[in-house]
Amino acid sequence: MSASAAAVPGPGRTRAFLRLVMIEHSVFALPFAYIASLTAMFQLDRSIHWGKLLLVTIAMVGLRTFAMACNRIIDREIDARNPRTAGRELVTGAVSVRSAWTGALIAVVLFLGAAAALNPLCLALAPLAVIPMVVYPYGKRFTNFPHAILGLAQAIGPIGAWLAVTGAWSWEAVILGFAVGIWIGGFDLIFACQDVEADRTEGMMSVPARFGVPAALWGARWSHAVTMLLFVWYALATDAGAFFWLGLGVVATAFVYEHTIVRPHDLSRLNRAFFTVNGFIGIALFCCALLDLLVRGLTV
Repeated sequence: MSASAAAVPGPGRTRAFLRLVMIEHSVFALPFAYIASLTAMFQLDRSIHWGKLLLVTIAMVGLRTFAMACNRIIDREIDARNPRTAGRELVTGAVSVRSAWTGALIAVVLFLGAAAALNPLCLALAPLAVIPMVVYPYGKRFTNFPHAILGLAQAIGPIGAWLAVTGAWSWEAVILGFAVGIWIGGFDLIFACQDVEADRTEGMMSVPARFGVPAALWGARWSHAVTMLLFVWYALATDAGAFFWLGLGVVATAFVYEHTIVRPHDLSRLNRAFFTVNGFIGIALFCCALLDLLVRGLTV
């Protein structure tokens, strides 16, 4: 094989990179960017602007991919010493550090390009969205509350999606952004419970490592209670209809289920709570929000 051919990532390397950044987990934040975008379109002229929706998708996936790649690169040595993460692609060599940086660079260029194509305000604010994505992996090295940094990073999504459509600030988007950020910060508290011993051994900081698993789970419960209050506030602020309120009922039920199956001394169903339930929450609320907007007059 020639050197030039070897330099071109093959399908296997691309798949390995997509596994590295867990591309399928875009399902957590992307539905809320769509809710913000479509609500803004409804308020603007009641029409779906497909071009803008595509650019929002590229921006969201690009920024999230960049963030995950940076996270994996920064944490690769710690991951190698943690039995749970020792099989990650940068640890096993399935993805090289150089390839991971290349993928991260491509992702952030796609994000910035989409922001530039949307409007000048999105491009001007785009660098601010990148900062917490890079800071988050370092958070557990200097604060017991890295989950809050993740929440801040994720709160940017709906706010940016609304700005992408209108080019103007919106407090409704801020409410939704904070709801999403506190929601994701809350389930990061749950997720971090499985790494308590590894974090303490490595000197890494988190709520469960500092205060214990029971305190982290209570923190997650309170976070999700606040999330529900913010969702209700968003529904009132945007004059949401019956189907959105139905969606909030589904989300509340999912939250109750999530916190029922994870116990301080029984984390065996943590992955179900983290991946399955939280993925369901995003998709379910988006479907209900979309149906609500269509019933109220949003045109395709």
